[in-house]
Amino acid sequence: MTKPAATVTPNTWEFLRDPMIKPTGFREYDARWKYPDEINLPGMTALGLGLGTQMQRRGIDPVIAVGNDYRDYSLSIKNALIVGLMQAGIQVKDIGPALSPMAYFSQFHLDVPAVAMVTASHNPNGWTGVKMGFDRPLTHGPDEMSELRDIVLNGDGEARPGGGYEFVDGVQEAYLQDLVGDFKMTRPLKVVCATGNGTAAAFAPELFRRIGVEVVESHTELDYTFPNYNPNPEAMEMLHDMAGSVKASGADLALGFDGDGDRCGVVDDEGEEIFADKVGVIMARDLSKLYPNATFVADVKSTGLFASDPELQANGVTADYWKTGHSHMKRRVKEIGALAGFEKSGHYFLAEPVGRGYDCGMRVAVEICKLMDRNPDMKMSDLRKALPKTHSTPTMSPYCSDTEKYDTLDRIVAKLTAKANANEPIAGRAIKEVVTVNGARVILDNGGWGLVRASSNTPNLVVVCESPESEDELRAIFADIDAVIRTEETVGEYDQTF
Repeated sequence: MTKPAATVTPNTWEFLRDPMIKPTGFREYDARWKYPDEINLPGMTALGLGLGTQMQRRGIDPVIAVGNDYRDYSLSIKNALIVGLMQAGIQVKDIGPALSPMAYFSQFHLDVPAVAMVTASHNPNGWTGVKMGFDRPLTHGPDEMSELRDIVLNGDGEARPGGGYEFVDGVQEAYLQDLVGDFKMTRPLKVVCATGNGTAAAFAPELFRRIGVEVVESHTELDYTFPNYNPNPEAMEMLHDMAGSVKASGADLALGFDGDGDRCGVVDDEGEEIFADKVGVIMARDLSKLYPNATFVADVKSTGLFASDPELQANGVTADYWKTGHSHMKRRVKEIGALAGFEKSGHYFLAEPVGRGYDCGMRVAVEICKLMDRNPDMKMSDLRKALPKTHSTPTMSPYCSDTEKYDTLDRIVAKLTAKANANEPIAGRAIKEVVTVNGARVILDNGGWGLVRASSNTPNLVVVCESPESEDELRAIFADIDAVIRTEETVGEYDQTF
């Protein structure tokens, strides 16, 4: 196999013939590129050949389930990937258009070891990528991605006989049936279902109806141009739109899903956006009553309440803070036998006996409805208000290029660590600890904190802050953290502030 080039000029013979792959598309746990600027169709075939070669070298049974999201170019990209997989001697089971969690489910339903899902998740149109894994319910982490990158970029993909193709129908229906089970609401519940015109539009409204929920549909027409907003339930634009729908319809809550359905966002009956980490605490409170002494994993962007909430402590909960990223979190939940993992971005990892350990926005939606059913006298706003009060920012992402962000982050982490060692305060408070498992989480003496890390999927840093005291202290924490970030000329403007 020829080594892929990093750039090939479009509208040339070479662009149609030769694989072109930008190396930075191989990220910590996903592969993502702008299409066709950073990868072309021969490049995607080279990726398929590399993925198949990786399977063969690891001695994995050469069978893989493959799906694609609803973007207009995803089918072409999936077909190019499939050609490469077949070249590597892999038997492909094509499940058709899908959500990422439906693709993960298909590994169990079809009893196959591997999965490849063509999606750019919540990234804007023009992006593509692949989520992949060999050891269900896990997906590729840094080691697997590094190995795959080297196979592909070095041109080490190995063609061999035995490849084949089969289109498998019926997985979507099996997935919906698996989600519903025998559950039916016993209390009236009116839910705004927001899909941002993404792939979840083909699943979520039907799912809610099957469990007996009254559905208020919001942007549930499939439209890969995303005419209203980019489906990302971590973005304030989508959350504000969901809040407007709740107020207009008198719904009990709103549940919103990202472009490939593996994340879920929540707005309560008062139109208040509840960030996903706080939703995680609400769910952990409920689940820890059913499963006392449970362990929950939270990512480093998440609220400190998983460790400090008195109700979780009374239920014997153990909190484990871990690296941000769906592959990191899935792996951690499995490794330590946690009941669930919660990520501030809206990924939830519900393990046995609740779920199968992979991130599924639809499963989370069903479990939230079950939670509401178990608490028939409570509104979602009541559950929110019952939490200890904290003040937190949304997830903010200042620009920093993919080629510079990790070196930039290293310097920022060193500066924040130096502040702690020199006993310099943040927001007028002493720094208790700097946790560097994933960037730097600067923890203050009252439990407030600020985080800086590198985005694994986009050319950005990630900044989140929380105060248990006040909005003023929150702004002071952000100002002092941002002042350190601003010492780096490689960092650009924020995508959103608060």
